[in-house]
Amino acid sequence: MEFAGGRCYSLAVMSGEYRTKALLIAVSEDPIPVQACINRLAPEFLCFVVSESRKDSIEADIQPAITTMPQRWDWILVEESASFTAVHQTITKSLPEMLKTWGLQPGELVVDFSRATPAIAAAMALAGRPWTSQVVGLTAPGSGTGKSDMVEVGDRTLAWQEGNPWNEEAVPARQEAALLFNQGAFSSAAKRFRRIESLVGGSLKPLYHALADLADGYAAWESFKYRDAWDKLKTAHKALELASVWGGPSGMSSLLAGVKQNLKFLESIVMDPDDVKLPVAYDLLAHAKRREGEQQVDSALQLLLRALEAYAQYHLWKQYRIKSWDVQVEQLPQDLQEACRSCYSSDVDGKFHLPLQAQFRALSGLGHPMGQTFANEWTKLKTLWDAAHQSVLGHGFQTTKADRFRQFYAAAIKLTNVTEPNLPVFPKMTL
Repeated sequence: MEFAGGRCYSLAVMSGEYRTKALLIAVSEDPIPVQACINRLAPEFLCFVVSESRKDSIEADIQPAITTMPQRWDWILVEESASFTAVHQTITKSLPEMLKTWGLQPGELVVDFSRATPAIAAAMALAGRPWTSQVVGLTAPGSGTGKSDMVEVGDRTLAWQEGNPWNEEAVPARQEAALLFNQGAFSSAAKRFRRIESLVGGSLKPLYHALADLADGYAAWESFKYRDAWDKLKTAHKALELASVWGGPSGMSSLLAGVKQNLKFLESIVMDPDDVKLPVAYDLLAHAKRREGEQQVDSALQLLLRALEAYAQYHLWKQYRIKSWDVQVEQLPQDLQEACRSCYSSDVDGKFHLPLQAQFRALSGLGHPMGQTFANEWTKLKTLWDAAHQSVLGHGFQTTKADRFRQFYAAAIKLTNVTEPNLPVFPKMTL
């Protein structure tokens, strides 16, 4: 067994003590290796790939020799043909539905096509690929490559061959998952990494589990679930550090450095006991920038407005102890008090709620630099403000152009006096 990141993984070694979930095996004219393979693996579910002429051999020669009977077994009849296409069509018509009925998950199928014809072997390999985590077989000594041990089968000595093709196929698969991650499709990336985890051998599973956790962490962050994101990223960072010690993928060091910076940022939010947190405003600005990069301009505009509100709320609370969602009217500048009493009372809770523009007017009246900048720049800001409110996700029906967002973003940076290094940046995966 291997332990990594608090998880336990079984090594991909077939032995008499290990019971395989499902075995897909080709039946040849020699039943002895088939018997030996089945008895070695003791599968819970068993499917024979067999030609019509050899079907009787299953019940006459193979079944009586099985020491541990599977819970269920079936067969797929194929033609003794040199046509890969014909054999592949036959197998793919039956195998997926059979495995679904058996409740098989990716990584739970073992395949033995060692004594099949080239056409049947290729068809079995391709049709079983989505579920296969091991390819095994009993062959003549010295005829295979990789890991093997000698097995006495009757009066013969055969070599037990096994390997996991996904250990190599995982490399391009993880690069595809990394591309999804870099595009901001974190949940999709996590699913890809978990699928790879289910298929690769035990020693590689911790790496892909950690990458899936990492993607899940950023998905949680995108949903503003800061505590969940922090917890996931901490766990993933630790596991990936361990993986890098043993020579993980290239690009791991830059990925870990980016995650480490992000963890510090998340910690500043999670560990802050205050109700109003300045780092959340930074995150909203960064979030808006990411949405614009994904061509989601209307969403980016609304996030930008929310970021400005978060900055206003922070300064109102931190310096004047004014809660924009529960205003005490006497705390406001004199010229805003009457408007607050007459216009800003909530029908839901009876409290006074300051809308965004009024928050900046309050800051201006209280002498705060950001509020005064807002008042001085209002003529220029008004056009951008109107564009945000007239967007489809605002209060109108107009599609917003990316240039309008960029103008508003630049104005927001100037208004809040934020520098880009204050904003969190998600790392890129290069695997």
